[in-house]
Amino acid sequence: MDIILQNGTETEMNRDGIVLLAKKSGPTSFGAIGSIKKALETTKAGHTGTLDSFAQGLLVVCTGRLTKLAGYITAFDKQYSAVIKFGEETDTLEYNGNIIKKTACPKPQTLSDAVEKFMGTLMQTPPLFSAIHVNGKRSSDIARDGKTVELPERKITVYNSNIKDTVLNDDNTVAYALIDFSVSKGTYIRSLARDIAISCGSSAHLIGLYRTKVGNFSIEDAAGYNEIKNFTIDSAIEQMNLQKKITKEHSTENKNHKNDEKLKNEILSSMQCFTPELSISCGFTNLYLKDEKADIDFCNGKPLRSAFFGADLHDFKNETIFAVFKEKTFRGLFTKDADGRLHHNFIIN
Repeated sequence: MDIILQNGTETEMNRDGIVLLAKKSGPTSFGAIGSIKKALETTKAGHTGTLDSFAQGLLVVCTGRLTKLAGYITAFDKQYSAVIKFGEETDTLEYNGNIIKKTACPKPQTLSDAVEKFMGTLMQTPPLFSAIHVNGKRSSDIARDGKTVELPERKITVYNSNIKDTVLNDDNTVAYALIDFSVSKGTYIRSLARDIAISCGSSAHLIGLYRTKVGNFSIEDAAGYNEIKNFTIDSAIEQMNLQKKITKEHSTENKNHKNDEKLKNEILSSMQCFTPELSISCGFTNLYLKDEKADIDFCNGKPLRSAFFGADLHDFKNETIFAVFKEKTFRGLFTKDADGRLHHNFIIN
């Protein structure tokens, strides 16, 4: 079904955009984007890829009428820094879980060899505690009910990995490691840490995760970036202990209204309109409506034709998503599917 978003007022259009947000460790991704909704005075905001509550870093958020874009720009490669604790595996593969395995920690060279081994195209089993749906129910919800399910392996790519720092035990084994990863969409760093540890004859879980890049979007450009601490092994341990204390005491950190106002201003000043240049960064193919009549026909949801754009749509590959513009004004998305059929995704006018 076509989605046609019509009659946007000037106020509504001022809320249409993409915001880069630096999420802190603690809140869920859904909770974190509340600051964007508050700043823009809108209920419409959706992120393009979740971060676990214990993790921090970059969220790419679509706002206003562009919220419909979120589901179409999730196929980005991503970059992370991860702090891994060796010698213990938890059921969630991060520090909030229950310990289910204890082993010896790996030697530094053994870890280095394993990290190098886990590069390229791999098959990965996602964590049981994840948002993957099984028979209409989240895998994490099934796990919390005390049940287990077999999650199918998925193909991922680890483009690069680099051990940045380690902390050693007295016996010269690795207690903690800080590792940078560059990976494809759908890669779980928690699972990667688990599998690297198993390859070392050890076990592991994450105590810190920091997403630094999503496609061409970087954390340095995100609202709230200056409130994110330097990510190190020590800072991850400190943050983990703080979050455990907050959870145990059922308390929340004191609100800093000055920082709230600062974040609001950063959100307002950094929101990006969906321009043709940004569209290309998101992986779409741009098309331009050739005249006023084509604009009216497209925005009224009429069947898609090459004549709208002055370009032969048959020349484009199947499974292409097109972003449509009237000059520099975004009008919507449509798809050429695997069979070459054309479908409106949504329309903004």
